[in-house]
Amino acid sequence: MAASGSFAAMKSVPYRLQFASYVLAMMADNIEHVISYWVVFQKFHSPTLGGFAVLSHWLPFLLFSVAVGGLADRFDPRRIIQCGMLLFIAASAGWGFFFLTDTIQMWHAMLLLVIHGCAGVLWQTPNQLLLYDLVGPADLPSAVRLNAMARYLGILVGPAVGGIVMLTLGPSHGIIFNTLFYLPMLLWLFWAPARDKSVAARRFAVRGLADIVLTIRAIGTQPVLSGMTWLAGLTSFMIGNAYHAQMPGYAGDLGHGDPGVSYSVLLAADAAGALLAGIALESWGRLKGTPRTAITLAMLWSVALLGFALVPVYPVAIALLFLAGFFELSFNTMAQALVQLNAPHDIRGRIVGLYNMAGLGMRAFSGITVGVAGAAIGIHWSLGLSAAVLLALLCLLYQRAAKAA
Repeated sequence: MAASGSFAAMKSVPYRLQFASYVLAMMADNIEHVISYWVVFQKFHSPTLGGFAVLSHWLPFLLFSVAVGGLADRFDPRRIIQCGMLLFIAASAGWGFFFLTDTIQMWHAMLLLVIHGCAGVLWQTPNQLLLYDLVGPADLPSAVRLNAMARYLGILVGPAVGGIVMLTLGPSHGIIFNTLFYLPMLLWLFWAPARDKSVAARRFAVRGLADIVLTIRAIGTQPVLSGMTWLAGLTSFMIGNAYHAQMPGYAGDLGHGDPGVSYSVLLAADAAGALLAGIALESWGRLKGTPRTAITLAMLWSVALLGFALVPVYPVAIALLFLAGFFELSFNTMAQALVQLNAPHDIRGRIVGLYNMAGLGMRAFSGITVGVAGAAIGIHWSLGLSAAVLLALLCLLYQRAAKAA
């Protein structure tokens, strides 16, 4: 994978519009989480509903990513993304209606959480295919890195804006106002450049769950695709982002000043490391994207998290989380770009969907490896053991990639 120039994707006007609308949509996604989770917690005080919120967010990626990728192969990905935006708007408007009328029930909340999760699936895989259509293969690595930065920007800004909106307008009107942030993506896609129809001449029927088996078979003979899909699945299953939910516990155990402030700083360190990685990789542009490089970066990520789980010194913990964020964005964006560049044109959507199924869908189970195990043996031991096992598995994956090379 040849490195493209610094911020190469930003030279494309359509990509710049996509980047700005992506940040706003990701921000809106996180604003909805902030407001809806707060109100639902105040209403029900239900840990079970909190667990359902996590499952409803990630399980749709596990079940439907490949099918949505197949739809994006067969139909215009812009229209599929717009369907996702409409579901996001419906979810936010639905929360607003039930909050305004004070009629929210447990099943209402569960239904809206499922709608929100399905909206994410309809957005993410087709959006990755859209990047290829916007910038082409030469600047795709740059586009993938910049979109990962946009995701972290939305995650960073979303809670802050959500808090301001909730304080200013109240949760009911605030979450309805939040629907406006989805409109730029929804409207821009009517004018976004269309796919070159000469690229993928063959059209395959979408066969639901059977597509998963067929896509796995398709990548079985291609070491780059299978290796990067394994990388995404292993890192997500063993750790994913489950340690974020345990961050208040880590902050309290580190015992440095106010736990709320410590918690915020730890989360910010992880996000700041990811943002710096995007800027550094875009500015430097000399890190060659290969499967072994991506796996090495993932190994460094697991080492950083292993150190974070064990270290009792707060400043060192901040530094390790910063490095973890840096390595996480680096290996994830490199792996995603490798998958897109090496996927056959006519089944690119299915292959990207399989990658997202592994990388995002498997996060539903990281709550078991880190969260449930943390309740039994302690959050430090559970994260440390998960990171150590992941490191061993990545060593095996590296050996396999070296043989293939």
